[in-house]
Formats: sequence, structure tokens, C-alpha cells
Amino acid sequence: MKNFELFSLARIIHVLCVIIWIGGVAMVTTIIIPGIKKNTNQFKTFEEIEGAFSLQAKIATLLTGISGFYMLYVLNAWDRYFDYKFWWIHAMTIIWLLFSIILFIIEPFIAPQLFKKNLDTNPEFAFSVIHKIHWALLILSLITTAGAVGGSHGLF
Repeated sequence: MKNFELFSLARIIHVLCVIIWIGGVAMVTTIIIPGIKKNTNQFKTFEEIEGAFSLQAKIATLLTGISGFYMLYVLNAWDRYFDYKFWWIHAMTIIWLLFSIILFIIEPFIAPQLFKKNLDTNPEFAFSVIHKIHWALLILSLITTAGAVGGSHGLF
């Protein structure tokens, strides 16, 4: 495979994985969590549904990072990290890093202990915090995606 073909394949993988990953965050934030709020056992239902998406999100996030850094490598575009005009590359990297930390460290190791105390005493509060975190991540992700699309097409 030629370099151009590999680069194109990396871009295709990158975009498809971002769609799966951020689309999943949008679905969880705008559809699933509001629907679950009507349940009596909110957190258990949420864990079951989001748990099914967790593996997809981890794979998509991992492939997004690999393909993104591969494209930076092929373009030798590392210097863009030192130019404020490419703020969207910084944003993509930060969002990717944030989600990677959440998916691979916080959710499996820290969140269960952190939310267990609040789930026992005040489940509505704990679920409200989870919903607000999802909204913040979704909004940051959408701003980053808009910036990346606009920036990669010369808008910024």
C-alpha cells in the first residue's frame, strides 16, 4: 500500500471512530440518561446500558488516537502544536486524552468507589453529577469536532 493510501485509510478510520465515539456520548447524554432518570434503579440500568457501549468506546478511542498520531507523523505536523492557529489539534489531543483517562482509568478503577458512597445515600445527586459530566464532555467534544473540521479545511 502506498503512503497516500495508508494516510487515507488512517483518516477514514479516524473519522469513523470519532463518529462512533462522540455519537455514543451524544446518545448517552441526550437520550439514555434522561430516559433512565424515570427509573427507580437509575444507576444499575445506566451501568448495564453504558457497559455495553464501553468496549465500543474504548476501541473507537484507541483507534482514533492511533490514526490521529499516525497522520501527524506522516505529515510531520508536530510543529502545529506550537502554533495557536492549530488550536483544534490541541483540543483534539486534550479531548482524546481526557476520554482515554476516563475510559481506561477512572471508570473501571476510581468511579465505582467515588460514586458508591453517594449512590447509597443520595442516588439522584450522584446520577445528576454523572449527567452533568456527560453534558460537559459532549459540549467540549462538539466544539472540538467543529474546530477540527473547520480547521482542517482552512476555515481558521
